[in-house]
Amino acid sequence: MTPRNFARVGGIALTTALLAGVAAPAMAGSFYVQEQSTRAQGRANAGVGADKGVQSLWWNPAAIAGTQRELYVGMHGLVLDSDVDNTGSTLTYNVPVAGVGVVSRTYPVNGDPHVHEVVESGIVPNFAVSMPIGDRFNVGLAVQAPYNFTTKYEPTDFARYDALTSELRSANVSLVAAMTVTDWLDIGAGFDAQFAKATLSSALPNAPIPAVLSPAYVVSPSTDGRNQLEGDGWNYGWNAGAQMHFGKLDLGLSYRSKIEHELDGTVNISGLTGVLAPANVSADGTASFTTPWFATVSARYAVNDRLTLNAQVNQIGWSEFDAIRVAYGATGSSTIVQDYDDVTTGAIGFDYKIDPTMTVRAGLGYDPTPTPDDHRTARIPDGDRWLYAAGLSKTIGSMTFDGAVTYIDIDTATINDTRDLYNNGLVVSNLRGEAKGSGVGFSLGATWNF
Repeated sequence: MTPRNFARVGGIALTTALLAGVAAPAMAGSFYVQEQSTRAQGRANAGVGADKGVQSLWWNPAAIAGTQRELYVGMHGLVLDSDVDNTGSTLTYNVPVAGVGVVSRTYPVNGDPHVHEVVESGIVPNFAVSMPIGDRFNVGLAVQAPYNFTTKYEPTDFARYDALTSELRSANVSLVAAMTVTDWLDIGAGFDAQFAKATLSSALPNAPIPAVLSPAYVVSPSTDGRNQLEGDGWNYGWNAGAQMHFGKLDLGLSYRSKIEHELDGTVNISGLTGVLAPANVSADGTASFTTPWFATVSARYAVNDRLTLNAQVNQIGWSEFDAIRVAYGATGSSTIVQDYDDVTTGAIGFDYKIDPTMTVRAGLGYDPTPTPDDHRTARIPDGDRWLYAAGLSKTIGSMTFDGAVTYIDIDTATINDTRDLYNNGLVVSNLRGEAKGSGVGFSLGATWNF
C-alpha cells in the first residue's frame, strides 16, 4: 500500500472510530439520561406517563391537558463510582515483509490496568412551562438534556486506543399542544428540536514497524499519536400521547420518535511517524446516526385519598442505532456496525399523602443496557441497572418543592471490542476488560402554579 493510499484509508478509519463514540459515552441505558422530572425520580419514574402536569412532558404531551398555568425548574445531580479493569488487552501488528509475506505479532498493551472514576459525575437541568388557551386547550414548552455524559481515561491507561475523552452534551426543545377531548380523554402532540455536541479523543499506537518483529517489543504510551473530533448539529423529531381517566384509574400511552442525527465537525490526527505518518490529517467530516424511539404505557391507581400506586413500562427502540455512517473528504465513506438491541424497561412505585401539603413516594426500576456483549467498548462501559428511589413533595402556597434520592446498582459488564485501527489490517486493537460501578442521584425541583 502506498503512503498516499495508506493516509486516505487510515484517515477515514480513524474518523469513523472517533465518530463511533458520539452516541455512546453513558454508563447505563447507553447514552440516554432519563432524569427529566424531580417528582418522577422519587418513584423511579413509575406512572409518570399517566401523571398530570408539566413535569411529565418528556413522557407524555397529553399531561398538560386541562391543567392551569405551571412552570417547573429541576436539577439532577449524579455521583458515580465506576471502575474499568484490563483483562488481557493486546495489539496485533500484521507487517508485510519482503520475501516472507505478512508477519503477525501480538503484544500486551502497556498501561495502567485499573482505571477508577471513568464516568464523570455531573448535573442535568430541565425546564417546562404550560399555559391554558380557553377551556379545552393547553400549550407548553419543555427543555431537557436527554443525552448528556462524559467518560475520561488518562494517556497512560490500558484503554487509551479505544478512548481518552468522550463528552456528549445535548439539548431537546419541545413545543407541545394538548387538548381535553372528553371528560375521560386527553390528547397531545409535540415537535422536538434536538442539539447534540461531542468532543472525542483517543490515542494511536505509533511503533516503528520493523521493531514489532521483535518478541521483546513493548507497546508504550510514550510513542503514541492522538486523534480528536469535535462536532455538533441540530436535528428534529416529534412526540404524541393520550391519557385516559376512569375514576380511580389513570392510564397513559405515548410515543416519542427516533431522531436521525447528522454531526458536522473537524478531525485532527497527529503525532504519527514512520510509515504511519501519512495518516496525520486535519479535515472536515460528517457522521449520521439515529437515536431510539420510545413507546410508553403508564398507569396510576388511587387506592384511597392518601395512597396512589404507580407502574410504567417503556419499550425503547435502540435497534435504530444499528450503525454510524461517515462521509470524509471528497469521496471517502465508512460504516461502523453497532447492532444495539431494543430493550424493555419498567418501574413500580407509590405516592402517599401525609397531609394536604406533603407527599412521600418511593419506587423500584429496572433499566437493561441495549449494548450487545460483543460490541461493548471503553467509551460505553454500561451494564444493566436497578434503581431504588425515594422522594418528598411539599406545597407552600402556589409553590410545590420536590426532592428525590436514587441509588443505582449497575451490573458488572464485560468489555470486548476488536478493531482494525487503520482499516488495512496493519494494527488491530483487541480491547478486553471488565466494568463495574454504582451511583447515587439527587434531584431537586420546584413547580409554580400561577
